Amino acid sequence: MLQLLLPDARVELHLIAHLKQRFGDQDGLARHLRDSDHVFSHFFWLASFPGGNTLDLQRKLPRLRMFPVVVFPAFHPDMIYVGDIASLRLSALVHGPLGPSHSAIALFGFLEGLSIEETLGLYDGAVFERLGYHRAWDEGTAHLLMAAREVGFGLETELTRWQRRGCFMHDSNHPKLHVLADIARRLAVEAGLGPLDLAAEDYLPDLLVEEALWPVYPAIAAHYGVKAQPLFRAKAVRGRPPRLYNLKGFVTESFARYAQVPREQLGAERITAWRADPGIRALFASARGA
Repeated sequence: MLQLLLPDARVELHLIAHLKQRFGDQDGLARHLRDSDHVFSHFFWLASFPGGNTLDLQRKLPRLRMFPVVVFPAFHPDMIYVGDIASLRLSALVHGPLGPSHSAIALFGFLEGLSIEETLGLYDGAVFERLGYHRAWDEGTAHLLMAAREVGFGLETELTRWQRRGCFMHDSNHPKLHVLADIARRLAVEAGLGPLDLAAEDYLPDLLVEEALWPVYPAIAAHYGVKAQPLFRAKAVRGRPPRLYNLKGFVTESFARYAQVPREQLGAERITAWRADPGIRALFASARGA
């Protein structure tokens, strides 16, 4: 993105997943970056890379400018990760039809012994309201703005602009290209670099489209006044068209995957909370035989 906006600059992109293999530890990374004119990074945790987190790296590289990770679950409030999430390892997560992302309703329906048809009846606006899905907008906004302020990169203006464009996320954790472009452009402007004034999506492909795409359920779309995206899309495999699922196909395939996984591995923070909530358990129980 920065290379597009700054065509005369030399730009290096380093993925967190590859840092250990390339630099060994954080000291090695700091040595590599110390002669750079500008260093931009979002926050990463100690478990991601030995030697410390981004704040430790910033102490070694005072010119490092942090920017926020954009997480916004309002359009996809049913999406969760399942397994050993605290390990920050993809291999420790349970994989379903869309890889590591799952429907909380589908998983809880399976664990509560509902049939596929009974579970499908729970994808309803009234149920979403009872589950707190409609609170995800206010909660997501507050969390994102707070996280942005904590790294000195307030997003109040940008978030208002993104919201006016409708759904600006591919899923809860993956923003669309124009969001990333706004952040990159602002980093360049505030560093005094004079980026090109252009719409990045007119010149670059959105590479995150190649990842799994989560739908915007019709009831969620209607609640927020955005376009519904009813199909689940698995990550594209090179040389083949991506696999698409309607809701019934996704829930059916999810149930089949869960049946092959030990129940003790089908854990998630939200599932634990729902299991402890008599009202939510009664809501799912009411779907049995409905």
